[in-house]
Amino acid sequence: MNAKRAIELASENKIIIPAFNIPYLPMVKSVISAIIDENSFAMIQVAKVEWKQFESGSMRAVRDEYMKYANEKHTLLHLDHIPVIDEEMMKVDYIPLIKEAIELGYQSVMIDASRLSLDDNIEATAKVAKLAHEANLPCEAELGAVMGHENIQLPPYEEIFASKKGFTNLEEAERFALESGCDWLSVAIGNIHGAVAEAVRHQKKPIAKLDIEHLKKLQEATKMPIVLHGGSGIEQKYILEAMQNGIAKINVGTEIRQAYEETLAQTCNIEAARQAVYERTRFLIKDFYHISNTANIICN
Repeated sequence: MNAKRAIELASENKIIIPAFNIPYLPMVKSVISAIIDENSFAMIQVAKVEWKQFESGSMRAVRDEYMKYANEKHTLLHLDHIPVIDEEMMKVDYIPLIKEAIELGYQSVMIDASRLSLDDNIEATAKVAKLAHEANLPCEAELGAVMGHENIQLPPYEEIFASKKGFTNLEEAERFALESGCDWLSVAIGNIHGAVAEAVRHQKKPIAKLDIEHLKKLQEATKMPIVLHGGSGIEQKYILEAMQNGIAKINVGTEIRQAYEETLAQTCNIEAARQAVYERTRFLIKDFYHISNTANIICN
């Protein structure tokens, strides 16, 4: 299945493709098993922060683990968050990482230049989109500030939402869609990333909500599938409504990561931790997103 077409089909049918982050390699088998057992369709993905700050090892290690269990009727492999400026506000040599992912067989890639100015974000994204398109792969990008990964204490969530701090600007989104060459756009509409700094990564995420009216305007402005990062911790009613208004892909990290970490800490048993991830993934697919038995829609 072509990743670009998969997301288009999800958008057209108003369903969602979850993209499950892999900070620990043993999680891959559990997540893919859950996807297959629910006859759903989803992505396995890894971000740079996960092989730097957790235990996924490397882009290659995740690819190798994925290939043991991959099922073309149910799964795709996606490269998540390659930042131009990282969580420590350091510049990243991002082009070699994108090229490596393409060579390794990743089926879609994401560049995050959202910490740059609009002009510089467009320029960086256009470079990556060109590389991806030359390899017949889609490119995901980000506009707006989906906060949480930074190694700082965030303001109270209600303050973030009420002030619309970091929300994706409509005029900028329209220009970005026209000039950047990206295929899908990650936006900020009330969603926040799970914390990755050691001191706070085990804390429960704030219960988040989404500005659906702003999402509708963004979808109209961009006329492309919209991606929701920071999918863990958002109230279900907002996610289900977002699926009807342009969200075609949702990133899921904290929920399954903490299921793995907490069970492993309690039991010292990797198989028990894997089982916890399997059960949580099935719950999300079946009971939270209501996308069991959607594989035939995406991979028909």
